[in-house]
Amino acid sequence: MDLKEISFENLPQAVAFLIRELAEIKLLVKKEDVVVVPKKVPIGINEVSALIGKAKPTIYTLVRKRKIPCYKNGKKLYFFEDELLSWISKGKKKTLQEITEECEADFKSNRRKNHN
Repeated sequence: MDLKEISFENLPQAVAFLIRELAEIKLLVKKEDVVVVPKKVPIGINEVSALIGKAKPTIYTLVRKRKIPCYKNGKKLYFFEDELLSWISKGKKKTLQEITEECEADFKSNRRKNHN
């Protein structure tokens, strides 16, 4: 349908045409709705230092003690940001409330076991 053809008399046909076009566009969008996985790009020691807030000598010590996730190719170290963030989150200290809740849950489960 051409825009020049739209008039009050053929308005229902124009609306029907637009509805069909919109349905086709929706189908195309759904087909293209693919999740794009970002590339995993390694970062260097300077970026790691800025990311985790530690000095380069400290990072080298963590690498030597195998306490930080890293990769080595030749003499160069490589790190991945997502692995570093995961490493940081694993070192989370529990709050007093979390410790209390765990103790209460353990106490309740032990009482149930002793009564059975």
